[in-house]
Amino acid sequence: MSTTQAVPQREDTAIQGELYTSFELGDKSWKVTASDGHRGPSRYNVDAGDTAAVTHCIGQARERCKLAPQAQVHSCYEAGRDGWWLHRWLVEQGVDNIVVDSSSIEVNRHARRAKTDRLDGDKLLAMLLRHHRGERVWSVVHEPTPEDEDARRTHRELARLTQERTSHMNRIGALLVLHNLRPHVIIGGRDWPAWWARHGEQVPPVLRGEIERESARLALVKQQVKAMEAERREELADGKQPLVAQLAQLRAIGPKGAWVLVPRSSSAGGASPTGASWPAAWGWHPRPTTAAAARSSRASARPATSERARCWSNSPGAGCACSPIAP
Repeated sequence: MSTTQAVPQREDTAIQGELYTSFELGDKSWKVTASDGHRGPSRYNVDAGDTAAVTHCIGQARERCKLAPQAQVHSCYEAGRDGWWLHRWLVEQGVDNIVVDSSSIEVNRHARRAKTDRLDGDKLLAMLLRHHRGERVWSVVHEPTPEDEDARRTHRELARLTQERTSHMNRIGALLVLHNLRPHVIIGGRDWPAWWARHGEQVPPVLRGEIERESARLALVKQQVKAMEAERREELADGKQPLVAQLAQLRAIGPKGAWVLVPRSSSAGGASPTGASWPAAWGWHPRPTTAAAARSSRASARPATSERARCWSNSPGAGCACSPIAP
């Protein structure tokens, strides 16, 4: 005879002898929340970036939970402005840390909810316990290598500079419209100095000074963009980025898009993880670069096309669309 034993709802099934910690990271202070899964959480406030205080808080939490000094510590925090330095430091200290995607954290959308650092820290801690029990409660962000993380900076800076350049141009155009001046040349372009020399006197002196300062900032941004793009072209010419050069040959992808799409972790080797040439490993092939290559490609495709047509015409029931269907 078998019996079913009811498990109390408040009983916790967390792994014994381990400490769980969540970090709610702020600009000036951090909220550290720690528990072993059986006792109530301990909460500590530390100054942002104070790693010595974090170590002290983990030690205090161990003592409160009566854990051994060598007890495993699990921790988590939301991906954000602090990046990966905290994760790498925690791993160096022997902490099993994960960085979670903040958009994957569950929230109750049916009612208004209070939001404080304390409540957010408790929520992260509860979800960390569920995560280590085997539940899928959030998305974990994978750590990039320091080299890959640094390689991202170039195209991100170029994107910001491009936005800044557009902002300066729009600002100058808006200031000119205040006096019904609508330049038919590109602001900051090759013909801009001559146009401004002819029409600058139509603007009041204070506004004229503002436009000239805005034009100087625009010129600086354009100079920085040109310098960064020239540096990229030199890398391609020297063969330092073979994958970018291959990807730039694909249709609808230019050099700028290739720099963003290429996996920088394999850029030095020139091959995919499977060993095949990238991007051919994914079935991508560059377009013919010359008219002769294009004609050769079409000529090589004709025999296969003719063979398929001959097989189709010889098959039973083959015919044109207007042929009568045999009964």
